[in-house]
Amino acid sequence: MAFRTMLGLIIPLFFFSVSLRADELNINPNHPDQYTVVKGDTLWDISGKFLQHPWQWPQLWHNNPQIKDPHWIYPGDTLYFTYVNGVPSLSLSPDASEQRLVPHIRETSIEQAIRVISTDQIAQFLSSPKVVTEDELSNAPYVIEMAGERLMAGSGDRVYVRSIEQPTGLGYTIYRQGPPYVSPETNEVLGYEAQYVGDATLQTVGDPATLLVNKSSGQIRQGDRIMANTENGLALNYFPRPPEKPISGHIIRVMGGMTQIGQHDIVVVDKGTADGLEAGHTLDIYRTGRIVADKYHSENVEAVKLPDEIAGVLMVFRPFERVSYALVMDAKGAIHTKDRVRTP
Repeated sequence: MAFRTMLGLIIPLFFFSVSLRADELNINPNHPDQYTVVKGDTLWDISGKFLQHPWQWPQLWHNNPQIKDPHWIYPGDTLYFTYVNGVPSLSLSPDASEQRLVPHIRETSIEQAIRVISTDQIAQFLSSPKVVTEDELSNAPYVIEMAGERLMAGSGDRVYVRSIEQPTGLGYTIYRQGPPYVSPETNEVLGYEAQYVGDATLQTVGDPATLLVNKSSGQIRQGDRIMANTENGLALNYFPRPPEKPISGHIIRVMGGMTQIGQHDIVVVDKGTADGLEAGHTLDIYRTGRIVADKYHSENVEAVKLPDEIAGVLMVFRPFERVSYALVMDAKGAIHTKDRVRTP
Protein backbone atom coordinates (compact mmCIF):
# COMPACT_ATOMS: atom_id res chain seq x y z
CA MET A 1 0.00 0.00 0.00
CA ALA A 2 1.44 3.30 -1.06
CA PHE A 3 2.24 6.12 1.34
CA ARG A 4 3.38 9.66 0.80
CA THR A 5 6.60 9.97 2.73
CA MET A 6 8.74 12.99 3.46
CA LEU A 7 12.23 11.94 4.45
CA GLY A 8 13.19 15.54 5.07
CA LEU A 9 10.74 17.42 7.23
CA ILE A 10 9.89 21.03 6.52
CA ILE A 11 8.68 22.58 9.76
CA PRO A 12 6.44 25.63 9.37
CA LEU A 13 7.30 28.01 12.16
CA PHE A 14 3.71 29.15 12.62
CA PHE A 15 2.81 25.57 13.53
CA PHE A 16 4.24 25.94 17.02
CA SER A 17 2.73 27.94 19.83
CA VAL A 18 4.05 31.46 20.11
CA SER A 19 3.41 31.30 23.83
CA LEU A 20 6.52 29.18 24.38
CA ARG A 21 9.48 31.39 25.22
CA ALA A 22 13.16 30.54 25.05
CA ASP A 23 13.54 30.83 28.81
CA GLU A 24 11.00 27.99 29.18
CA LEU A 25 13.29 25.47 27.47
CA ASN A 26 14.22 22.61 29.78
CA ILE A 27 17.87 21.93 28.99
CA ASN A 28 19.26 18.47 29.73
CA PRO A 29 21.84 19.09 32.51
CA ASN A 30 24.01 16.32 31.03
CA HIS A 31 23.92 17.69 27.48
CA PRO A 32 27.09 17.41 25.37
CA ASP A 33 28.79 20.53 24.07
CA GLN A 34 28.74 19.04 20.59
CA TYR A 35 27.35 16.01 18.82
CA THR A 36 28.08 14.51 15.40
CA VAL A 37 25.05 13.06 13.64
CA VAL A 38 25.35 9.40 12.59
CA LYS A 39 23.24 7.32 10.23
CA GLY A 40 20.15 5.98 12.01
CA ASP A 41 19.77 9.00 14.31
CA THR A 42 16.37 10.65 14.57
CA LEU A 43 15.60 14.24 15.46
CA TRP A 44 13.85 13.02 18.61
CA ASP A 45 16.96 11.12 19.77
CA ILE A 46 19.27 14.04 19.01
CA SER A 47 16.98 16.49 20.79
CA GLY A 48 16.93 14.27 23.87
CA LYS A 49 20.67 14.77 24.21
CA PHE A 50 20.18 18.52 24.65
CA LEU A 51 16.64 18.87 26.05
CA GLN A 52 14.67 17.23 28.85
CA HIS A 53 11.59 17.43 26.62
CA PRO A 54 12.59 16.53 23.03
CA TRP A 55 9.32 17.92 21.65
CA GLN A 56 10.73 21.40 22.36
CA TRP A 57 13.37 20.95 19.65
CA PRO A 58 11.80 23.44 17.15
CA GLN A 59 12.47 26.24 19.67
CA LEU A 60 16.08 25.30 20.24
CA TRP A 61 16.81 25.14 16.53
CA HIS A 62 14.56 28.06 15.61
CA ASN A 63 16.76 30.23 17.83
CA ASN A 64 19.66 29.63 15.44
CA PRO A 65 19.58 31.23 11.98
CA GLN A 66 21.96 28.55 10.67
CA ILE A 67 19.51 25.71 11.39
CA LYS A 68 16.22 27.05 10.09
CA ASP A 69 14.99 23.62 9.09
CA PRO A 70 15.93 20.11 10.27
CA HIS A 71 15.79 19.11 6.60
CA TRP A 72 19.31 20.51 6.43
CA ILE A 73 20.73 18.13 9.05
CA TYR A 74 22.56 15.08 7.70
CA PRO A 75 24.80 12.31 9.02
CA GLY A 76 28.29 13.73 9.51
CA ASP A 77 27.05 17.17 10.60
CA THR A 78 28.36 18.32 13.98
CA LEU A 79 25.94 20.29 16.16
CA TYR A 80 27.33 22.70 18.76
CA PHE A 81 25.42 23.77 21.88
CA THR A 82 26.03 27.36 22.96
CA TYR A 83 24.33 30.30 24.65
CA VAL A 84 23.91 33.40 22.50
CA ASN A 85 22.92 36.46 24.56
CA GLY A 86 21.77 34.11 27.28
CA VAL A 87 19.58 32.09 24.91
CA PRO A 88 20.39 28.38 24.33
CA SER A 89 21.06 27.54 20.71
CA LEU A 90 22.33 24.81 18.40
CA SER A 91 24.61 25.66 15.50
CA LEU A 92 26.63 24.00 12.79
CA SER A 93 29.73 25.90 13.89
CA PRO A 94 31.41 26.31 17.31
CA ASP A 95 30.65 30.05 17.47
CA ALA A 96 27.62 30.89 15.37
CA SER A 97 27.61 34.55 16.49
CA GLU A 98 31.07 35.26 14.99
CA GLN A 99 31.05 32.81 12.09
CA ARG A 100 31.29 34.55 8.71
CA LEU A 101 28.90 32.72 6.40
CA VAL A 102 30.32 31.99 2.95
CA PRO A 103 28.11 30.66 0.14
CA HIS A 104 29.07 27.15 -0.89
CA ILE A 105 27.59 24.15 -2.68
CA ARG A 106 26.65 21.08 -0.71
CA GLU A 107 25.78 17.93 -2.58
CA THR A 108 24.10 15.08 -0.70
CA SER A 109 21.39 12.48 -1.14
CA ILE A 110 17.88 13.33 0.11
CA GLU A 111 17.59 9.79 1.49
CA GLN A 112 20.16 10.72 4.14
CA ALA A 113 18.07 13.49 5.70
CA ILE A 114 17.38 12.96 9.40
CA ARG A 115 13.78 12.04 10.24
CA VAL A 116 11.90 13.02 13.38
CA ILE A 117 11.30 9.35 14.26
CA SER A 118 12.10 6.00 12.72
CA THR A 119 9.05 4.76 10.82
CA ASP A 120 10.09 1.10 10.98
CA GLN A 121 8.23 0.49 14.26
CA ILE A 122 4.92 1.95 13.07
CA ALA A 123 4.78 0.97 9.39
CA GLN A 124 2.71 -2.18 9.94
CA PHE A 125 0.14 -0.19 11.92
CA LEU A 126 -0.47 2.14 8.99
CA SER A 127 -1.13 -0.45 6.28
CA SER A 128 -4.70 -1.47 7.15
CA PRO A 129 -7.71 -0.34 9.19
CA LYS A 130 -7.05 -1.02 12.83
CA VAL A 131 -10.04 0.38 14.73
CA VAL A 132 -13.68 0.20 13.64
CA THR A 133 -16.91 1.25 15.31
CA GLU A 134 -19.94 -0.93 15.89
CA ASP A 135 -21.79 0.89 13.10
CA GLU A 136 -18.91 0.31 10.67
CA LEU A 137 -18.95 -3.39 11.51
CA SER A 138 -22.69 -3.77 11.06
CA ASN A 139 -22.74 -1.84 7.75
CA ALA A 140 -19.56 -3.28 6.20
CA PRO A 141 -19.76 -5.71 3.25
CA TYR A 142 -18.82 -9.27 4.23
CA VAL A 143 -17.66 -12.52 2.63
CA ILE A 144 -20.62 -14.82 1.98
CA GLU A 145 -18.97 -17.59 -0.07
CA MET A 146 -15.76 -18.75 -1.74
CA ALA A 147 -15.43 -19.42 -5.45
CA GLY A 148 -14.91 -23.07 -6.37
CA GLU A 149 -16.90 -24.32 -3.38
CA ARG A 150 -13.95 -23.84 -1.04
CA LEU A 151 -14.46 -23.71 2.69
CA MET A 152 -11.79 -21.01 3.11
CA ALA A 153 -9.81 -18.79 0.75
CA GLY A 154 -6.30 -17.45 0.47
CA SER A 155 -4.03 -15.58 -1.92
CA GLY A 156 -5.09 -16.10 -5.54
CA ASP A 157 -8.65 -17.21 -4.70
CA ARG A 158 -11.88 -15.39 -5.48
CA VAL A 159 -14.54 -14.59 -2.88
CA TYR A 160 -18.15 -13.40 -3.12
CA VAL A 161 -19.08 -10.38 -1.01
CA ARG A 162 -22.37 -8.76 0.01
CA SER A 163 -22.69 -6.15 -1.27
CA ILE A 164 -20.61 -3.70 -3.31
CA GLU A 165 -22.84 -1.88 -5.79
CA GLN A 166 -21.37 1.63 -5.71
CA PRO A 167 -17.61 1.18 -5.21
CA THR A 168 -15.31 4.11 -4.48
CA GLY A 169 -12.26 2.22 -5.73
CA LEU A 170 -10.89 -1.19 -6.66
CA GLY A 171 -8.68 -1.92 -3.64
CA TYR A 172 -10.15 -3.50 -0.50
CA THR A 173 -8.90 -4.80 2.84
CA ILE A 174 -10.35 -7.95 4.39
CA TYR A 175 -10.45 -7.91 8.18
CA ARG A 176 -11.96 -9.78 11.10
CA GLN A 177 -13.52 -8.29 14.21
CA GLY A 178 -11.13 -8.41 17.13
CA PRO A 179 -11.52 -7.64 20.84
CA PRO A 180 -13.12 -4.34 21.89
CA TYR A 181 -11.27 -1.32 23.22
CA VAL A 182 -12.91 -0.55 26.56
CA SER A 183 -12.70 2.61 28.66
CA PRO A 184 -11.19 1.74 32.08
CA GLU A 185 -13.29 4.49 33.70
CA THR A 186 -16.75 3.88 32.22
CA ASN A 187 -16.43 0.35 30.75
CA GLU A 188 -17.81 1.82 27.52
CA VAL A 189 -16.77 0.16 24.26
CA LEU A 190 -14.73 2.74 22.33
CA GLY A 191 -14.23 0.63 19.21
CA TYR A 192 -13.10 -2.77 18.00
CA GLU A 193 -9.74 -3.94 16.77
CA ALA A 194 -9.88 -4.76 13.06
CA GLN A 195 -7.57 -7.74 12.61
CA TYR A 196 -5.98 -7.75 9.17
CA VAL A 197 -6.72 -10.84 7.05
CA GLY A 198 -5.85 -9.86 3.49
CA ASP A 199 -5.95 -7.50 0.51
CA ALA A 200 -8.27 -7.94 -2.46
CA THR A 201 -9.19 -6.31 -5.77
CA LEU A 202 -12.76 -5.79 -6.93
CA GLN A 203 -13.47 -7.76 -10.13
CA THR A 204 -17.23 -7.43 -10.57
CA VAL A 205 -19.71 -5.08 -8.92
CA GLY A 206 -22.98 -6.40 -7.52
CA ASP A 207 -24.76 -8.21 -4.73
CA PRO A 208 -22.84 -10.36 -4.36
CA ALA A 209 -19.66 -8.76 -5.77
CA THR A 210 -16.58 -10.73 -6.72
CA LEU A 211 -13.14 -9.95 -5.29
CA LEU A 212 -9.75 -11.49 -6.07
CA VAL A 213 -7.55 -12.03 -3.02
CA ASN A 214 -4.09 -10.57 -3.72
CA LYS A 215 -2.47 -11.23 -0.33
CA SER A 216 -3.54 -12.89 2.89
CA SER A 217 -2.09 -13.37 6.34
CA GLY A 218 -4.27 -16.41 7.02
CA GLN A 219 -7.39 -18.22 5.85
CA ILE A 220 -10.28 -16.01 4.80
CA ARG A 221 -13.62 -17.21 6.19
CA GLN A 222 -17.28 -16.52 5.69
CA GLY A 223 -18.33 -13.45 7.67
CA ASP A 224 -14.99 -11.65 7.32
CA ARG A 225 -15.58 -7.95 6.71
CA ILE A 226 -14.50 -5.79 3.79
CA MET A 227 -13.33 -2.17 3.83
CA ALA A 228 -12.27 0.06 0.95
CA ASN A 229 -8.63 1.10 1.03
CA THR A 230 -8.28 4.73 2.07
CA GLU A 231 -4.63 4.83 3.13
CA ASN A 232 -3.11 6.42 0.02
CA GLY A 233 -3.34 9.89 1.55
CA LEU A 234 -1.63 8.86 4.80
CA ALA A 235 1.66 10.67 5.35
CA LEU A 236 4.61 9.65 7.48
CA ASN A 237 5.74 13.16 8.46
CA TYR A 238 5.16 14.10 12.09
CA PHE A 239 5.54 17.29 14.10
CA PRO A 240 5.92 16.32 17.80
CA ARG A 241 4.19 18.82 20.05
CA PRO A 242 1.91 18.82 23.11
CA PRO A 243 -1.86 19.03 22.58
CA GLU A 244 -3.25 22.54 22.60
CA LYS A 245 -5.57 21.69 25.51
CA PRO A 246 -5.33 19.47 28.61
CA ILE A 247 -6.00 15.82 27.80
CA SER A 248 -5.98 13.00 30.35
CA GLY A 249 -6.45 9.34 29.50
CA HIS A 250 -5.08 5.83 29.92
CA ILE A 251 -3.04 3.24 28.08
CA ILE A 252 -5.59 0.51 27.41
CA ARG A 253 -3.58 -1.95 25.33
CA VAL A 254 -0.06 -2.77 24.20
CA MET A 255 0.30 -4.29 20.75
CA GLY A 256 2.34 -7.43 20.15
CA GLY A 257 1.08 -9.49 23.08
CA MET A 258 3.46 -8.00 25.64
CA THR A 259 2.71 -7.54 29.33
CA GLN A 260 5.17 -4.73 30.08
CA ILE A 261 5.72 -1.68 27.91
CA GLY A 262 9.07 -0.17 26.98
CA GLN A 263 10.63 2.27 24.54
CA HIS A 264 9.44 1.93 20.91
CA ASP A 265 6.47 -0.26 21.85
CA ILE A 266 3.09 0.50 20.26
CA VAL A 267 0.22 1.24 22.64
CA VAL A 268 -3.44 2.23 22.41
CA VAL A 269 -4.76 5.15 24.47
CA ASP A 270 -8.43 5.78 25.23
CA LYS A 271 -8.51 9.25 23.64
CA GLY A 272 -8.88 10.18 19.98
CA THR A 273 -9.82 12.90 17.52
CA ALA A 274 -13.08 13.49 19.38
CA ASP A 275 -10.96 14.55 22.38
CA GLY A 276 -8.65 16.78 20.33
CA LEU A 277 -5.76 14.36 19.70
CA GLU A 278 -3.89 14.67 16.41
CA ALA A 279 -0.97 12.84 14.82
CA GLY A 280 2.23 14.16 16.41
CA HIS A 281 0.75 15.02 19.80
CA THR A 282 2.98 13.98 22.70
CA LEU A 283 1.71 12.91 26.11
CA ASP A 284 3.55 12.21 29.36
CA ILE A 285 3.06 8.72 30.80
CA TYR A 286 2.46 8.40 34.54
CA ARG A 287 2.93 5.08 36.30
CA THR A 288 -0.02 4.50 38.61
CA GLY A 289 1.02 4.62 42.26
CA ARG A 290 0.73 1.39 44.23
CA ILE A 291 -1.64 0.87 47.15
CA VAL A 292 0.32 0.18 50.35
CA ALA A 293 -0.81 -0.69 53.86
CA ASP A 294 -0.18 1.86 56.61
CA LYS A 295 0.05 -0.12 59.87
CA TYR A 296 1.32 2.78 61.97
CA HIS A 297 -1.27 5.56 61.68
CA SER A 298 -3.83 3.91 63.93
CA GLU A 299 -4.86 0.58 65.28
CA ASN A 300 -6.59 -0.22 62.00
CA VAL A 301 -4.59 -0.82 58.84
CA GLU A 302 -5.17 2.00 56.35
CA ALA A 303 -4.76 1.72 52.58
CA VAL A 304 -2.64 4.53 51.13
CA LYS A 305 -2.14 5.22 47.42
CA LEU A 306 1.36 6.34 46.47
CA PRO A 307 1.68 9.26 44.03
CA ASP A 308 1.66 8.66 40.29
CA GLU A 309 5.17 9.10 38.86
CA ILE A 310 6.22 10.10 35.37
CA ALA A 311 7.40 7.03 33.49
CA GLY A 312 7.93 8.18 29.91
CA VAL A 313 6.63 10.00 26.86
CA LEU A 314 4.55 8.77 23.93
CA MET A 315 3.65 10.27 20.55
CA VAL A 316 0.33 9.69 18.80
CA PHE A 317 0.90 8.59 15.20
CA ARG A 318 -2.55 7.35 14.17
CA PRO A 319 -5.61 8.81 15.90
CA PHE A 320 -9.09 7.37 15.44
CA GLU A 321 -12.31 8.90 16.71
CA ARG A 322 -12.17 7.60 20.28
CA VAL A 323 -8.83 5.79 20.59
CA SER A 324 -5.35 6.40 19.21
CA TYR A 325 -2.24 4.41 18.35
CA ALA A 326 0.93 5.83 19.89
CA LEU A 327 4.65 5.09 19.94
CA VAL A 328 6.49 5.11 23.30
CA MET A 329 9.35 7.55 22.63
CA ASP A 330 11.00 7.38 26.07
CA ALA A 331 10.57 5.01 29.01
CA LYS A 332 12.10 5.63 32.43
CA GLY A 333 10.92 2.29 33.80
CA ALA A 334 8.29 -0.38 33.38
CA ILE A 335 5.00 0.90 31.96
CA HIS A 336 1.73 -1.00 32.18
CA THR A 337 -1.79 -0.87 30.81
CA LYS A 338 -4.09 1.46 32.75
CA ASP A 339 -1.19 3.85 33.40
CA ARG A 340 -2.29 7.43 32.85
CA VAL A 341 -1.29 9.75 30.01
CA ARG A 342 -1.52 13.55 30.22
CA THR A 343 -0.69 16.69 28.30
CA PRO A 344 2.90 17.63 29.29
